[in-house]
Formats: sequence, structure tokens, C-alpha cells
Amino acid sequence: MPLSHPRRSALSEQVIAELRNQIASGEWPVGSRIPTEPELVEQLGVARNTVREAVRALAHNGLLDIRQGSGTYVVATSELAGVMHRRFADADPRHIAELRSTLESAAAKLAAERRTEKDLKQLDALLVRREQAWETGDTEAFVAADATFHLAVVAASHNDVMTAMYADLGEVLRDWLRADVGAELTPETHMDHARLVDAIRAGDAEAAAVEAASYPFLCNPGRFSAPSGG
Repeated sequence: MPLSHPRRSALSEQVIAELRNQIASGEWPVGSRIPTEPELVEQLGVARNTVREAVRALAHNGLLDIRQGSGTYVVATSELAGVMHRRFADADPRHIAELRSTLESAAAKLAAERRTEKDLKQLDALLVRREQAWETGDTEAFVAADATFHLAVVAASHNDVMTAMYADLGEVLRDWLRADVGAELTPETHMDHARLVDAIRAGDAEAAAVEAASYPFLCNPGRFSAPSGG
């Protein structure tokens, strides 16, 4: 439905909010290219300058990346996620792995205690999707499916603050996983997450916590090895 408002400044904010909602809802996932400027003008029913202003604002805030000659791409799901991505882009991979392990272990423990039947159904479905993505051999598809699964585990903790923080770290963690898995999916890098879901279903908080904590170092242990001494 076309957007309208008598004041241009308010209209720009309205367009920014609409574009942000498309990103936050997953309609435009991280890594995807958003519709072109003419397409957005037609969809939103506003002037080209208003669309351009909104896109630039979201690019400035770290949600979008304007690539000349290629298009505009989603790089973060929120302003804080954009800040996180820029802040930790060059962080020590081991530190990212340790952060992921700590967050996911705590969340899995809470998920085992608080999960609902709806949570379990979603985890089952996402586990299947994750395995299907692995079987395709498409690294990016697997990274996306794995990230979605882990976010669902954290969401099953029903701790809104933890879930929001994990979501804001999403692209940082996806970057880590891309590097950890490598360019090619191999049997050596496969991680079975069925035991984690089983522990959450059984309400075994300690087993869920231990299982979740073990994953970050299973993909490619060699990249975390200490340098050899001289």
C-alpha cells in the first residue's frame, strides 16, 4: 500500500521504518540485494528522492551496503547489529568462538527448562532444513540454515535480552562460521545437532548446555591451534 504523509521529513521516516521492517522481519535477509530504486518507488508510492534518502540513512546506520554498479545489499538486521559487525569484524576468531560458546550454552540450558511445544516443532523443522542445506553442498545456504537454527535455540530460552543480543551478533557469528567451515563442506566439518534438540526436548539442562558449548570448536579445530614456538 502506497505510503503518504503531508510532511516530507515524516514521510522519509515512514519509508525508513518500512525498509527497516523488511530487514528485521527477514523479508530481506542478510546478504540479499534489496529491490532497485525504481522498484521501491513503485512499491511505496513515494518520490525517488525520498527512497534514496531512506536507503542512504540505513546505509549510514550500517544496515545496508550501497555497491556501485551492483545494487544495495543487507549487511545487518539492526543498527546495533551493524555496529557489532564493524566493531568485531577483525576480532580474534577464538574470542568469537568463545563468545558463541558461552551465549549458546547458557541459552540451551534455559531452553531445556523453558521450551514450549511450539519451540520444539520449530527446532525440529530447522534441524531438518539445516541437514538439507548441508546435503546441497552450498556453504552459504548451510551457514544461513545453521545460524537460523542456533538463533531458534537461543529464542527458546525465552530470555528476550539474550535473544536480542545474539541476533545483533548474528552477522559476526556467520562470518566466523563461514571461515570455520571453509569453502567446501566436508564430512570432517559436519556437526550433528540432533543431540542438542534431544536434550532440550528431554528438559536436561546440563546436557543441553554441554552439547551447545561443544559445537564452536568442532568445525575446524586446527585454526584455533596455538602458533608453534621458535
